[in-house]
Amino acid sequence: MEDLWTVAVAVFQLWMFVVVFLITLPAMFGLSLGVTSVYIQILVKLLEWATIRIQRGRQEQPSVPAPLPNGIIERAEGSMEEEMEQLRRSRSLEGGEFALSDALYFCKKGLESIVDDQVTQRFSSEDLASWNLLTRTNQNFRYISLRLTIFWGIGVFVRYCVLFPLRIALAIIGLSWLVIGTTLVGILPENRYGASTTEHVHLSSCRARPVDLSTCVSFCRENRPQKGGICVANHTTPIDVVILANDGCYAMVGQIHGGLMGVIQRSMVRSCPHVWFERSEMKDRHAVTTRLRAHVAAKTKLPILIFPEGTCINNTSVMMFKKGSFEIGGTIHPVAIKYDPRFGDAFWNSSKYNMVSYLLRTMTSWAVVVNVWYLPPMTIQDGEDAVQFANRVKSAIACRGGLLDLAWDGSLKRGKVKDAYKEEQQKMYSRVIVRQNGISATNTRRDN
Repeated sequence: MEDLWTVAVAVFQLWMFVVVFLITLPAMFGLSLGVTSVYIQILVKLLEWATIRIQRGRQEQPSVPAPLPNGIIERAEGSMEEEMEQLRRSRSLEGGEFALSDALYFCKKGLESIVDDQVTQRFSSEDLASWNLLTRTNQNFRYISLRLTIFWGIGVFVRYCVLFPLRIALAIIGLSWLVIGTTLVGILPENRYGASTTEHVHLSSCRARPVDLSTCVSFCRENRPQKGGICVANHTTPIDVVILANDGCYAMVGQIHGGLMGVIQRSMVRSCPHVWFERSEMKDRHAVTTRLRAHVAAKTKLPILIFPEGTCINNTSVMMFKKGSFEIGGTIHPVAIKYDPRFGDAFWNSSKYNMVSYLLRTMTSWAVVVNVWYLPPMTIQDGEDAVQFANRVKSAIACRGGLLDLAWDGSLKRGKVKDAYKEEQQKMYSRVIVRQNGISATNTRRDN
């Protein structure tokens, strides 16, 4: 019994040595031993082999399910106005009078939205081209062959018995260092040495977070956000904050929470001017804007990190940016974030999973592989309002990240369609009628 206890203690000491000295400390100083890169390369080879084996299995076993296509409806490109004008011209309608047959067009669009709309599918997990050996995305592929079953079983053991405990340990160490470090830094006087120390504490604590064990982040650092500006990015997961904080310090904007999150927020604000609001104050748009403008006006303060979508989208699209972030003024630093879905689903479906469940799923995935692009800074142009500026920034992020640019509001995730959207469709249809009336009147005058 004593020999067994001695072996257990030795194994625990070795495990702690690996966690502290070979993972945590190098990560805190931005160093890498190359283990993550080798691990990702092995995963790529394994997933490629699994894909080939599954494709062969489909040929040998016709009963094996095939992945569904990303879209089951082929939509015509173009706006509603263009489609309506084309349909009315094809029916040779005289003038721009209302035609009962126009209702068929709206019925068709309504049925397409019921079957496969562009909004609802953005709040569910991204479709995969092939199985990534995770049970949560399984379609009984593991029963295709004995070798595939063996690799799937080994993967379950590695993810739950090796990676998961290490990530839990890193989470405890990273959060503890964040709370203790920021509290101690808050005591230092406000000078350039104190500010530099604060940035180092924030960077080191974020780099020791649980995702860093098997996170592979590629940064395009040419246009990294500078102090005194606003950094806006598309939002897929709460991990977005940790990913960006690995490469620089930001002032966070958010609501004050209780519990463990509240302890972390109070410790962070002691050493960095984060902008936290009470629940009642968040509803006061003027108060929020005033505090953000005051922060941006101080050119020595860290850039504010804001996710204008207001909710998490499933890594395939960018939805409407709220205009509030673009009414503050100053320079906007766009950032595009794109995760690789092969190694795990980074999207947080807050309607289906709470934060604890989501973090458990993330910690038991293969890895977090993400590309981050810093885009050139942008400012509002003459004659451009906040909504147009927000759409221009959103389009730039979607183009660089290879994401679909959607005009829909992310608040539709939990709310109903606003009357303003319905009225906009009615106005577009009325413009078609009015425009054709004008064209018809012009042609009549020419004939006379």
